Amino acid sequence: MTGFSADRAANMKRGKQAPGPLAMFFRGFLKHPVMVGSIIPSSKTLIKRMLAPVDWANTKLIVEYGPGVGTFTRPILDRLAPDATLVAIDTNPDFCDYLKRTITDSRLQIVNGSAADVREIVADLGFDQADYAISGLPFSTLPAGVGAEIAKATQAVLKPGGAFLVYQFRPSVRDIIEPYFDRVDHAFEPINVPPAQLWWFRKS
Repeated sequence: MTGFSADRAANMKRGKQAPGPLAMFFRGFLKHPVMVGSIIPSSKTLIKRMLAPVDWANTKLIVEYGPGVGTFTRPILDRLAPDATLVAIDTNPDFCDYLKRTITDSRLQIVNGSAADVREIVADLGFDQADYAISGLPFSTLPAGVGAEIAKATQAVLKPGGAFLVYQFRPSVRDIIEPYFDRVDHAFEPINVPPAQLWWFRKS
């Protein structure tokens, strides 16, 4: 069957097609609402604004937490230099499998794991530090202490001059992350469902 993956062929044989990104995202929300945080992927306007400060020409490694169905993953890869790497970390194996099936890009490394272990994950892949980390994880609903663990680990894995890019629906994330960083920039994006808070936590 030219043009079809084995998984898709098997699904069609059973009278089914592989779920699309919206169906996968909604399924992920129902299965892990604490980790997904929203039933609708981020808007193109939010994505463009969130990624605008990135120095793409000098970026070699970006880490993404909670890539889900690749709403940010694909735009990051569109902007990423040919010799750079994107490490996408997700605790949901269904999302990891979906990304592996739908994105074929040698610059993308998909890891089924926790953002709190980012230093070990980056080291295991042969890197020392990252230029940027980006996250849409719902910090306000994570188990107690996990948000601070992620913030601390992210600060440690970033290069001097790097930044932690975070988009959230509640402003309380600032209290969790800011203590680990030297400077913070903030914006509000109304063209999203729901409207989002945008944060750029910077490491001097």
